[in-house]
Amino acid sequence: MSAKEPSSTLPVFSDIIHAQSELKAIVKRTPLERSKSFSAMSGAEVFMKLENLQTTGSYKVRGAYYKISNLSAEETSRGVLCASAGNHAQGVAYAAAKLGVKSTVFMPVFAPPLKVIATRSYGAEVILTGDTFDDAFAAAVEFGEKTGATFVHPFNDPFTIAGQGTVGLEIFEQLRDVQDVLVPIGGGGLIAGIAIALKQLNPAIRIIGVEADGAQSMKLSVENGAPVVLNSVHTIADGIAVKSPGNLTFEVTRNLVDELLVVNDAEIARTAYLLLQRAKILAEPAGVASMAAILYKKTDLTGRKAVAIISGGNINMSILEQILEKGVMDEGYRARISVLIPDQAGMLKSVISILEKVKASIHDIYHERSTTSVPIGYVQAIITFNLQDNTQLPGILSEIDKRGLSYQVLK
Repeated sequence: MSAKEPSSTLPVFSDIIHAQSELKAIVKRTPLERSKSFSAMSGAEVFMKLENLQTTGSYKVRGAYYKISNLSAEETSRGVLCASAGNHAQGVAYAAAKLGVKSTVFMPVFAPPLKVIATRSYGAEVILTGDTFDDAFAAAVEFGEKTGATFVHPFNDPFTIAGQGTVGLEIFEQLRDVQDVLVPIGGGGLIAGIAIALKQLNPAIRIIGVEADGAQSMKLSVENGAPVVLNSVHTIADGIAVKSPGNLTFEVTRNLVDELLVVNDAEIARTAYLLLQRAKILAEPAGVASMAAILYKKTDLTGRKAVAIISGGNINMSILEQILEKGVMDEGYRARISVLIPDQAGMLKSVISILEKVKASIHDIYHERSTTSVPIGYVQAIITFNLQDNTQLPGILSEIDKRGLSYQVLK
């Protein structure tokens, strides 16, 4: 692959070295940090490659910039475009602005407003169209055919793959004796670049891909011996919710990736919570998939030096709220109970007094009288409260029992 000519062939190690030289003044050399907590929890020596701290909040800017920087003058004069619901959009917009190239980004109408605002802030023209990513993608392709703008593919492009591969070079520079590298997989651009880089530097390094349970396109493709297209994908990890890998990324994965693992949404959510609570790291669901595979021991890493790629930090606020709420409740520091109390003055206060005695703070209270499940003369009170420690709930429930009230602990 020459520096200036796009190719359908795979990049080689020298292409990734060239990409690193071009990206040196553009992207951050993100930290590689050892986690004492996650090492203890997993039995491995766990390191985190923090691409959530990268410019634009994810690794995507690496491949986008390298791709656009290698376009001809004629191509750049016509501009670039992409379709994306998030990280790729921001990477393309930022890279294009740095290179003085006009960019147009097609995003589905459901794209989170904060991501739309961020993409526009980097200088792109954002066009919201269609109810799904596929609709936005189709509109982008049509726009490219009409205008001649170059489509910047999020993963299935040799320049994009080479750019993403610079993450692998950095890991090797930061931890020469790394034994395992776990990488989230959507379309496969990141793991393809990392695998090409690290297998050249040390073939003994294990490259392990991690997909969401509701979007196992790469795993099924490898099992079938050719890229497959899923009918649908469903996962909170929207950054890796890809229906089909590219032919290039599939080829690299089949030949160089040692193992493919799967994590479910509950495991992803819990891991995102633990990263925030234990490591003070904010990462999006797709970005924590590799760490989830480590913490839930999807493969044996005992005693080995393992790097989890934390690939992005652009999390939707609504998802973050849910993750935090569930995480606190799972740990027993917040509880929610439904209590059926007589609709009389002072009855609710008697329940609240139980919480006051143990210094539990009320998060919110909701009353319901009108549903058919609530007997006449009663009120259903749903109370959410924070606890001082995670051993207090049984005592609170015992006190409610003593008052002869019917209750249910809600999850």
